Amino acid sequence: MHNSFRYASLAFFLLLATFLAISGQSSAQAPAASSPASVAPQNANPQTPAPTYQSRSGLNIVVLDPAHGGTDTGARGTGGIRESEIVLQFALQVRRALEAQGFQVIQTRMANENPSFDDRSAMANAQVGAVFVSLHVSSTGLPGTVRVYVNSDLPASSGGREPGGLIPWDRAQAPFLPLSHKLGDLVQGNLAVRFRGSPGSAQTAAIRQLRTTAAPAIAVEISSVSVNDRLDLDRMAPGVADAIARGITYFRPSYVVAGVPGGLR
Repeated sequence: MHNSFRYASLAFFLLLATFLAISGQSSAQAPAASSPASVAPQNANPQTPAPTYQSRSGLNIVVLDPAHGGTDTGARGTGGIRESEIVLQFALQVRRALEAQGFQVIQTRMANENPSFDDRSAMANAQVGAVFVSLHVSSTGLPGTVRVYVNSDLPASSGGREPGGLIPWDRAQAPFLPLSHKLGDLVQGNLAVRFRGSPGSAQTAAIRQLRTTAAPAIAVEISSVSVNDRLDLDRMAPGVADAIARGITYFRPSYVVAGVPGGLR
């Protein structure tokens, strides 16, 4: 009987020791399981977005328009230089510079086709969060310089609406003119640093392609097809591309979508 009691007591103590050992291991593991949550980054103010989002805005797309194309060669130099060919090559480098800055780039033409003015504008007008850049090479002007143009034949207001709030297609640029001027000045400022003799701010002109574009829109004109050696233009391409990409990047934080409540007609 004494032996039975002794064995029962020994078994009880062994069970108790096993239970205590298991409980101790669980307690030791508990802090490790919860530690990731304790070191996870915390936002002190839940209403303030994280820094990676503060630098982002609604501008994500650049519609790049190599002017002319097809049977429309644009300006032609005495050495056989064709504007439509040069701007297509410039567009390739501008596209690369923009994509390096995180922009999505949509080109109005990729080869020697010639979309209509309205087709080109429609590509920009169909996007949300876009700017429009039309590339040109002038027939005159001081070689080695670049000028940026903003449309001038519309008032810098959203006037001219029809009944129902619709804006006529050929006045689509009107609500965006202030933004276009700001974008133009930023790009022109960067170009002036790289190309001596270029103006310091954007100029205005009645540009058909910009008038029907419902987005901040500029035309960049490189001088000129009159150069004797095409390499003189080719050497400008990297600087032009970098200046355009930097200007649009600087413009990005101030970009807002101008309200066009009634849409376009």
